[in-house]
Order: sequence, then C-alpha cells, then structure tokens
Amino acid sequence: MALLEVRNVTSGYGDLQILWGASLDLEEGRLTTLVGANGSGKTTLLRTIVGQIKPWDGQVIFQGKDVSKLPSYTKADMGLIMVPEGRQLFTDMTVQENLEMGATPKRARAHMKQNLEKVFDIFPRLKERADQKAGTMSGGEQQMLAVARGIMSEPTVLMIDELSLGLAPVLTLDLFMSLRRLIKEGITILLVEQNVRMALKVSDYAYVFQEGKVEMHGPSKEIENNEEVRRAYLGI
Repeated sequence: MALLEVRNVTSGYGDLQILWGASLDLEEGRLTTLVGANGSGKTTLLRTIVGQIKPWDGQVIFQGKDVSKLPSYTKADMGLIMVPEGRQLFTDMTVQENLEMGATPKRARAHMKQNLEKVFDIFPRLKERADQKAGTMSGGEQQMLAVARGIMSEPTVLMIDELSLGLAPVLTLDLFMSLRRLIKEGITILLVEQNVRMALKVSDYAYVFQEGKVEMHGPSKEIENNEEVRRAYLGI
C-alpha cells in the first residue's frame, strides 16, 4: 500500500473544473515528481491533497485513512505539508522566527529544537543568517528558508511547488541536492517542477500531468529517455 494515494480526484475553483480524475501513488521513501505544462493543474492537485481545496469527487488516502474532506490544519498535524509556490514567507520576521512558525503542527512543537538543528545542518547558510529578516535575503536563500520551514513542520510527506522558480542554476542545483538528503532523513517528497530535466534527474519516479489528469507515469529515467513522451508532453 502506498503512503499517499490519490484516486480519481476532481476539483477546481468555483464552477471551473481543473482536475479531471487525477490519480497517483506516493511510495514511502521516494522522491516523486509531477511534471507538465503550465496550467495543467499540478498546483491544484497539491492544494487538493493538503486540503486547501476540497475535492469534488474521488479520494485522498494517507497512511490507509481517507483524508479527503479533512481541513488543511488537520492534515498538517498528520504530516502532510506543502511548500507553496512563491515561498510565502513572513518577510519582516527573521529567519529563525520564520522557522519557528513552521513548527506549529502539534507533532512538531515538542521537537522544535532538534528540527532546528537538522535544518541548520542541511542549510548552513540559514544558520549564518538566523537573525536576518527574511525579506532581505536573496531569492535562493528565501527558497531554502521556505523548504526549511516545511521541514520544521516534521512532515511525513513534503510537497514542494516550483522549487527552482526564478533561481540561478547554481542555487537550483544546491536545492535539488538537498532533496536527496531529505529522502535519506526519512521524508517522502512530491515535487512539482518546471525544470523538467532536473526534476527527472533527481527524482525516483515521475508522473506526466496534462489537462488535469495523469497521462503516464513510470521510473524517472524511463520517462526521461522516452523520446515520444519528451516531445509530446515535456517539451524537452
């Protein structure tokens, strides 16, 4: 049984349907990526999984339990955490204060000190800037902070929306390498990413998303090496 199962989910905004029977399985201890064109519904799927949007139909099953209708704060307490596109940091607060805000789920509060040490070990640059206001840091440093704040929530599943958006290639590579370390730390990751080449190289398994549903899936290396898939769906 997969750690997270999405079964034939439909959802959208108001009367606008975005997801049309989306399904995927997230295996424990694996970095899974969701790739596809802008506007294909990838972010909507993440928001539906974490409870920011309620599914119209279908199921979200986490650790064997149907969590489809649960609010986002309850899912966060269970270990379903999302790092949103655009970082959404508290820019007038320091790095450390932002990290401490990440420890709001009940499961994370008791381990805040240990998780802070883990975050500073993974991202030493954040330790150097612990007292600096988040809004004064570079885009790459802010993205590190956004991921680190997610780790502070003590996730079982960490969903990251557009890790590399607007970042220089060197910083992008550093961040992608940090994801492999998080997998070794026992965090299962679902990554939505526009940098398809990098996402396929760093991930274990991939889903190709188009028009609100999964068109195909398989080991990332197979997807990367399939010329027809690359040409038809990925633009690479």
